[in-house]
Amino acid sequence: MTGPALSVRGLRAGFPDHPDVLAGIDLEVPRGGLVAVLGASGGGKTTLLRVVAGFHPAAAGTVELGGRPVAGPGLHVPPERRRIGLVPQEGALFPHLTVADNVGFGLSRRERRGSRVAEMLELVGLAGFEERRPGELSGGQQQRVAVARALAAAPELVLLDEPFSALDAGLRSEVRDQVREALRAAGASAVLVTHDQQEALGCADLVAVLRDGRMVQPGTPQQIYREPADLGVARFVGEAVVLPGSLRNGCARTPIGMVPVASANGSGADESGSVLLRPEQLRASADPHAAGSATVREIVFHGADTTVVVELGDGLRVRCRQPDVPDVRPGDPVAVTVHGQARWFPETR
Repeated sequence: MTGPALSVRGLRAGFPDHPDVLAGIDLEVPRGGLVAVLGASGGGKTTLLRVVAGFHPAAAGTVELGGRPVAGPGLHVPPERRRIGLVPQEGALFPHLTVADNVGFGLSRRERRGSRVAEMLELVGLAGFEERRPGELSGGQQQRVAVARALAAAPELVLLDEPFSALDAGLRSEVRDQVREALRAAGASAVLVTHDQQEALGCADLVAVLRDGRMVQPGTPQQIYREPADLGVARFVGEAVVLPGSLRNGCARTPIGMVPVASANGSGADESGSVLLRPEQLRASADPHAAGSATVREIVFHGADTTVVVELGDGLRVRCRQPDVPDVRPGDPVAVTVHGQARWFPETR
């Protein structure tokens, strides 16, 4: 079978007091792919998920699953006929049922008697847990059972609604990796809804940034991070160092000096705007001649790297994230150098 697992075109949806929660969304999920829909709270992520699942009506536009229309003008296929597996935020397991019964809940009696449940538990690394009950599992194990249940019926699409948000930071990373591996091993197509930038960039094949009900930018994690569509996306998907600048012949004059700019048009005319750098592109090093122009204000050691907060003129501060521990202290004058090219955003008029 060819074509995307999910195709959303011109989707609009909302509520009587807020009709444009989704204002013309386009989204495509390739077969076997994991797409993260990334956005702030209130941006429309959950509404999008509910429309795709069939729990909320579409006001306009279309939704297709595996080439089969399930929502559109005059059409609304009910959730139980969409062949979608759902993993909610906290698993939503039945506490009175065993793990095996939870995983097999949506299967036929014949399928429950077969090997499907055991296969799914093996897939999520929980073989041998069949007779335990949810109360005997950790939060991460419960989420993996929820994934096994979602995959058991071989759905057309798996929807994950912020499934790791209730877990602590250390466990979240571990469970996320296990769930991603399980989805790929099953060949499942999936949509992950999240507000966690690291989760989206580190887990998904493609990322779609949703803001105020509109799809601002779709792309690979690398494209979203390195080539953000605007400064809003840049600030949302990671730490951003934004400096005022004046562009001329492919370089921008900024408070830290001349900075090369990616994809500059080479025009000889000065153009005002902003440059975007990531903290890992900046290095602070001792420089006694930098007095008055760049001064260390704070040093934060992270283990694998170090952040040096440097104050430039006019009280402007930048964060330099570097792999070494620089031989500087708060109050020392430093030189700030740039590695790689900056992104340029012209001044909006």
